[in-house]
Amino acid sequence: MSWNPSVYMTFGDERTRPAFELAARVPVERARLVVDLGCGPGNSTAVLAKRWPGAELIGVDSSSEMLAKARASAVPADWVEADVATWEPDSRVSVIYSNATFQWVPDHKAIFVRLMRTLEPRGALAVQMPRNFDAPSHVLLRETADSGPWRDKLRHIARDKPVDEPQAYYDLLAPYAGIVDIWETEYLQELDGENAVFAWVSGTALVPYRDALEGEMRAEFLTAYRRRLAKEYPRRSNGRTLFPFKRIFIVARGAAPAAAQA
Repeated sequence: MSWNPSVYMTFGDERTRPAFELAARVPVERARLVVDLGCGPGNSTAVLAKRWPGAELIGVDSSSEMLAKARASAVPADWVEADVATWEPDSRVSVIYSNATFQWVPDHKAIFVRLMRTLEPRGALAVQMPRNFDAPSHVLLRETADSGPWRDKLRHIARDKPVDEPQAYYDLLAPYAGIVDIWETEYLQELDGENAVFAWVSGTALVPYRDALEGEMRAEFLTAYRRRLAKEYPRRSNGRTLFPFKRIFIVARGAAPAAAQA
């Protein structure tokens, strides 16, 4: 997929806020090595640099465009272009952190268990993912994709609930962790700009649909979806648009060495 860092960071404050809130809940005070899986343009890695100023930082992403933006930042990290689904560290890791990435990656069960096994004793896996796939923004995207001449070209993109229920992640991680902390937050995001929700999804959910189409068909699809969103998410009297957005947060801390060996 062709990620555009500038489009993605149009709402940089709103996208980075969950990164701060996730990092603040990780119960690791001293970290040797911190890895940001799906680091994007480096905004979440900057959060980690402040949270653990003495740690070695690694940012991993599959997008060369995003990594170019990250490398141009002042964040003191090693930037690695790799598939987050298969990347493995060279040594044990204090914190493996991922902000809004794994909703794009299938098979969380295998990946999260493998990542837990790469942690230092008492290290932590910290993951945040959107869980708003039943929101009007996503329902309308799927409906628009299924209702025009572009249907066959877009049929392969939609996935049913790429993020599971909180209880499922607890059951998955509890056998490998001393502490599992899971919570959900629905942000009532206040967005500026014309058709603001369309601008938001243009940097995320809309990307694979847009990339699958070309020319006039792409333009017609985007226009149809844009119109549906404008009707569903109108500007309020103060000129801003409200965009409710649910996210799940997962922090799993490894057991103490004695417990891990039992």
